Amino acid sequence: MRVLGIDCGTERTGYGVIDSDGRAHHMVAAGCIRSSARDPLELRLLNIAGTLRSLIAEYRPDSAAVEEVFFAVNAKSALKLSHVRGVALLLIAEASIALAEYSPLEVKMSVVGYGRAEKSQVQQMVSSLLCLAEPPASEDASDALAIAICHATHAPFRAMEAHV
Repeated sequence: MRVLGIDCGTERTGYGVIDSDGRAHHMVAAGCIRSSARDPLELRLLNIAGTLRSLIAEYRPDSAAVEEVFFAVNAKSALKLSHVRGVALLLIAEASIALAEYSPLEVKMSVVGYGRAEKSQVQQMVSSLLCLAEPPASEDASDALAIAICHATHAPFRAMEAHV
């Protein structure tokens, strides 16, 4: 199964594409879509949408996973993040890709085994699980890969639950 993981952000949106059989994972691609904080939000969303659309067309994932909205101290930041999530969810739906959403706690538990893990711990475990020579340079790409790994390990169980 090929999984696209997306770590949404208005200035940096991470993406990670993996191939997985549910136990062994292989990184196909990872990176970060950067947008300038000086640009209007609509131009940042346009940049993110165009890049995600290209990634979906190039890598043709079977499924996609995105982090759920979490409580944020700054309501304005949370609203902007929700706009990026909306763009990602729309593109996933347009491409008829199965979508899964996971909380940050679920992602960390799945990858590190500890729900309050630090970003550096997530990076190290992503590197280990994907047998990478070194951790991904971008924390955003690493988080997106972690989301993809979380989905790859949970997808078989979700499929069984759907048939019960």
